[in-house]
This record gives sequence, structure tokens and C-alpha cells, in this order.
Amino acid sequence: MPLTSCRRMEALFSVAFVLCMLFTAGVHGDSLTVLQAPEFVSFQKGDWPVSGEKIPDLVALTMGFSVQEDLSWQGLKAGPLFQRPRANVLVVVRGVDSLSLPQSIASYPLENPVPFTLDSVAETVHSLFAEDTPVVLQLAPSEERLYMLGKANAVFEDLPVTLQQIRARLSQDGSVLASLPLNSLSRNAEADLLFLSEVQVLHDITALLQRHRHLAKDHSPDLYSLELSGLEELSRLYGQDSPQYHDATAILASALQKFGEEVYSLYGNSAVVEVVTVKTFEAPLTRKSRSILQSVQISNPGSPYNLAYKYNFNYAVVFNIVLWLMISLAIAVIVISYNLWNMDPGYDSIIYRMTNQKIRMD
Repeated sequence: MPLTSCRRMEALFSVAFVLCMLFTAGVHGDSLTVLQAPEFVSFQKGDWPVSGEKIPDLVALTMGFSVQEDLSWQGLKAGPLFQRPRANVLVVVRGVDSLSLPQSIASYPLENPVPFTLDSVAETVHSLFAEDTPVVLQLAPSEERLYMLGKANAVFEDLPVTLQQIRARLSQDGSVLASLPLNSLSRNAEADLLFLSEVQVLHDITALLQRHRHLAKDHSPDLYSLELSGLEELSRLYGQDSPQYHDATAILASALQKFGEEVYSLYGNSAVVEVVTVKTFEAPLTRKSRSILQSVQISNPGSPYNLAYKYNFNYAVVFNIVLWLMISLAIAVIVISYNLWNMDPGYDSIIYRMTNQKIRMD
């Protein structure tokens, strides 16, 4: 092959490589988008990826709770100590990697999109504010899964969960079918009804909150976790290039934008609303190992291997309490002893004056 032909082939390969790199750089991946947040919960704009398994810790930190492991992520800045948002709303959308949400605070790429739950955050809210009975709502309409705690048991008990309830709700007055531009979506297809029911659930939650405004004015923070998989079913049935999928994506983006604004307004501009878009969840990779010194007495003082107790995450807190309490007591003893040593018995204390012998002689 002549030398000029080789150079032409190298140039073509170089151009093709550059175009490929530009194309892959423009492709959006899974993302975490912050729709609404109060001023004291400051999210920094930047291309900082966040791992899917760290989403519960991120939600806990935005609500002012502590986590077991430090979250080394630059997207969230430390806020004031005595201010916490009144609610945190996390919406997980399956079947799409990104949504066109024009009015958002920040968006971050999502790495390692493994399935996660907010059960740990819900337990923290319930344990810290058990007397106030905060609202804890976790809902997945596609799986007919509904978990409610606190005041949510009486307010959100009528939310449609089963397919029969969904069909009945969509046929009632005030359903979203009368206001949404369905275009290519059908009212008779099962996958279309599933997607429309999720949009209906978003509408019903805000309607119930408007009816029970006292929930957003109490002192206990509320937690909402919604998982929407209607787009995933539409993608499987019609494909991602279908008009049904594109129309549903536009409808859901508009519904989520409106949902975030209404929730943020109902909670007095003191709510955090996040949207996680995931194309498909990955199976979590776990590594199991067995220690040679594995024993049932590993945490007992009588263990033959002389092993220490298992580490307790409250150790640092208890250590600081005991340490500074002992330092305070030691300083108090030194100050009191110094004042007693330098006290004038005839001037500073009435007890020593009453025991003076000169009083009896007078």
C-alpha cells in the first residue's frame, strides 16, 4: 500500500475516533436531579458523580441526621446546625436515564445504580420524632407496594395501589385523564394505564397535602419515597423510539416539575425534592468471605483468641461526653480549692465570724 494511502487511512481513523468520543460524551447517563431545596440546604453545581448506594445517606444528611460513614461528596455543602427542612421527597423514575427538567437546582451523574431503600432514614425519623408521629410514605404503584407510618396512615390510606383501584381512580371526576394531552397514549392499554396511574398518584399526594395543611406545619420532618416504573414498561412494550414513550416522557417531566413546586410551596419553601432517573438497576455486587478465626464468641471477653468487642458507632459520642465531663469537674475542683485556700475566715464567711472568741468577750 502506498504511503499516501496509509496516511489517509490513519487520518480517517483519527476523525472517526474523535467523533465517537464526542458522541459518547454527549450521551446522558443516570442522574440525580435536585428540583427544590431551601436556601440553608446548599447543593453545589458541578459534575460530581454520586453512587446509588449512597443516596440514603445523602437524604439523611439533607434532613440534618448523622450517618455511620462520612460521605465524601462535594455536591452538598454543610449547612446550619439548628435548621432542617420540613420534608424530603425522593422520586425514583425507572426506564429513562434523564428527563428534561428545566427548573432545577443541580444535577449530578449517578454511578453504580443499585436498588436502594430509605428504610434507615424512615427508622431514624420515627425514632427521633415518635411522639409527633411524622409522615413517612413509601410508595411503588407498579409493585403494589405501600408503606405508611405516623400521620400518613390516616391521610394517604385512599391512595390507589392495586390495578383495580387505579382503574377506578382514573375513571372518577378530577382524574388526570381530563387534563393531560394523551396524544399517542391509550386509555385501554395496561402499560399506558400504569403510567397514567403514577401521574395520578403524584396529583393525589399534592391534593391530599393541600387538604391537610397541618401536616406541613408541625415540628417533625416528613419523608416521601416514590418509585415510578411506568416508563420502563412503555419502553419494553413500544420501544424507546416510539411516540408513546416520547409523549410519556414529556408528560412525566411536566408532572414532576409541577409536583416539586407544589410540595415545596406547601411546606413553606422548606422541602427538598430530588428525582433519580435510572435506565435499569444493576444487581449489587457482594463479596462474602470467611475468617479463619471465625467463632461464636468473637465479641465475648472470654474468647480464646483475645479479640476485642465489636466496634460501636456510639463510642466516639460516649467518649467525648465522659472526657469533657471529667475535664469540667477537674477544673471546677481546682477553682473551688483555690478559692477556699485563699479565703479570709474573718471576712468572707459568717460561719467563721460566729466562732470567733472575741464575740464572747464582748
